[in-house]
Amino acid sequence: MRRARPAAWRHARWVGPVRVLACLVAVVCVTALVGAATLRATVLERGYYQAVLDDERAYDRLYDEVLVDPRSRPVTRSLLSRLPVPETVVTANLKTVLPPTTVRQLTGEQIAALTGYFRGDSRSLGVSVNLRPVLANVGELAQVYLGGLASGERASPEAKVSAVLARVDEALDRVAAGREPAGLPEVELSDRAVDTVTSALLSGVPANERASLRPQVEGALAAGDTGTALAAVGPHLPGTKAGSGEERSRRDLLRMADGGRWNAVHDLRGAGVDTGALESARAVTRLMQGPAQTLAVAVGLLALVFLWVSGPPGRRTRGLRTAGWILAVGGALPAVAFWAVRHRAGDLLWQAPASWPPSLAGLAEDLQRNALAALGTAGLSAAAVPLAAGALLVTAAAVRERHRAVRTALRALNRRTRTRLVGGTSAAVAAAVVFGVVLAPTAAGEPERAHCNGSAQLCDLRYDEAAYLTTHNSMSSTADRFISPLQDGDITTQLDDGARALLVDTHTWEPSDRIAERLKVSDFAPGMQRKVAEVIDKAGPARPGLWLCHAACRAGALPLVETLREIRVWLQQHPEEVVTLVVQNGITGEQTASAFRKAGLQDLLFTPDRDPESPWPTLGEMVAGNKRLVVFSEGSGGPAGWYRGFYRYGMETPYDFPDPGSMSCAPNRGGTGKRLFLLNHFITDAGGSRLDAGEVNAKSFVLDRARRCGAERGRPVNFVAVDFANLGDARGAVDEMNAARAR
Repeated sequence: MRRARPAAWRHARWVGPVRVLACLVAVVCVTALVGAATLRATVLERGYYQAVLDDERAYDRLYDEVLVDPRSRPVTRSLLSRLPVPETVVTANLKTVLPPTTVRQLTGEQIAALTGYFRGDSRSLGVSVNLRPVLANVGELAQVYLGGLASGERASPEAKVSAVLARVDEALDRVAAGREPAGLPEVELSDRAVDTVTSALLSGVPANERASLRPQVEGALAAGDTGTALAAVGPHLPGTKAGSGEERSRRDLLRMADGGRWNAVHDLRGAGVDTGALESARAVTRLMQGPAQTLAVAVGLLALVFLWVSGPPGRRTRGLRTAGWILAVGGALPAVAFWAVRHRAGDLLWQAPASWPPSLAGLAEDLQRNALAALGTAGLSAAAVPLAAGALLVTAAAVRERHRAVRTALRALNRRTRTRLVGGTSAAVAAAVVFGVVLAPTAAGEPERAHCNGSAQLCDLRYDEAAYLTTHNSMSSTADRFISPLQDGDITTQLDDGARALLVDTHTWEPSDRIAERLKVSDFAPGMQRKVAEVIDKAGPARPGLWLCHAACRAGALPLVETLREIRVWLQQHPEEVVTLVVQNGITGEQTASAFRKAGLQDLLFTPDRDPESPWPTLGEMVAGNKRLVVFSEGSGGPAGWYRGFYRYGMETPYDFPDPGSMSCAPNRGGTGKRLFLLNHFITDAGGSRLDAGEVNAKSFVLDRARRCGAERGRPVNFVAVDFANLGDARGAVDEMNAARAR
């Protein structure tokens, strides 16, 4: 039988160049398919964007860095000026007005719109934000403010009733117009003068409403609090706009937002964001996932078929090797490109305009860098498939071509030599496995060492030598829905984030017969006691039990025993941590001791020496003895031995600084010369100031003040008490202080 001769066309001159061209075309097709697969897994996938945001903690950084950046203040003030609420009140309650879950939901809507635009589902880019969930909370916050003008700044006292009446009349006009009254007089009035001013305030109120308002107005004026009196009267004046400021602001914002949705494209373009680049990207993504992908598959297959049939017959191994090299090169080229994207991302970043606050520009840069890195990783994964397949085909072809030579060489060896070769190879592999799995980790390990508050070195420091990140009014948090909170995370979250000392206030719920005492603690005049008690009692009955509150439990409260149990659970889960509580005690020592017993904390409580001058144990000794909870009282403490008065052992700085520039190291409670040093490091501006916390919690600011105060007092700072501990880097400052002391 005669052997078939190869087709003559395979020897034509044009076949060689066309085969080269077919190889190049096939490589390009493989590269295009890798790019299309990468785009499907990233740019066209919603999870890609959400993962980038989560990896960079974008939502937390929005609150903790961007909105508290001093360079952001012109923008935030411009926005907040539309609301009938002071800036400090809005920023302190920001996570209440605009919860992170709402931000995540709104962002998810934009991601869906963007991916739909890239896929071609929509013909125009419409980044539209629904503001209604945000605006729904504005009214509630405004009412809290309008009903609590007493917490605002007060003017200097005025003794003459005539001057008071003139100022009150002017302020009343502002309240009636729905604006905040300015320059309120704070006065001490006689009973007769109170009647006179009350009558003047109520003269504009309809007669049938005056009787119900008179007790509240008289009670406020008896304490010289004209703000509360005005807030009570304003909404009842004929034709008033008082109390409706939030509605007006809501309507204005809705009108600006075109009925509740804000189309951000116009503002993005105004801010310097090139939306034309997004339009160009859409053209590429539509092309890659549509015609280009189909064409790449069809043309690539045709090229491979041509290469197969145009090769010499009977030498199919050569065709297999050619296909392998095409796949390998087609995977290697995009792999190199995506490796460059991943490792040279800094050269590809879009630069934010110079007018952007540094924190916002930094967030945008980090998001871009993370997105490009994720894109590079996805591209490398996609390129690895044809690269590995090509390498496998090339290897298979090489083995097929050389297996005869290998078999011939092995047959030339005698049986004994072959046995030794196989045995030696097996022993080497077994030794490598044993060494790698068993011996290497053992050799690389170190002797087990105890850790204290996150560091082995801190175990050698005495309790009074270490520094502790301390949260001021720890129970007053956004997470637990306190009004005007001073922390964002709850107490467990604060501990997780590095706080090792908590400043808390204990109280019983304020019944009517104790309102005056509570208000006195909160700087209200004694004359307010009876009348305000009547007003507050209408808001709801007292709740029995012991609570963690900040002055007034109706503004937010946590059950004491339950919260202590949560602290116990945390301590049990973290057996190498030492925690301190400093309690502003509004309950008795017996009640405090009972609460700690009910919470099951007795075994963890450390009892300080009766002599404040006695040396403290090291943190390592406290951890070894499992006595890791130190509890102080701001009062005298007792009767339990572990419940000592803090100011017998410690000293502090003042705590009522109105701005960062006024923060001093002057002695306050506890005097000087004590072993423990509490640095009150927060700003009080009609409550806590989130904006100022972003400044004073900066690592360099904390370190500079702690070192200055330590030098002035001759003792290192132990407790760095801050508001909004998640802002800035107070923890980093404390860590650096401890590292220096542990050397």
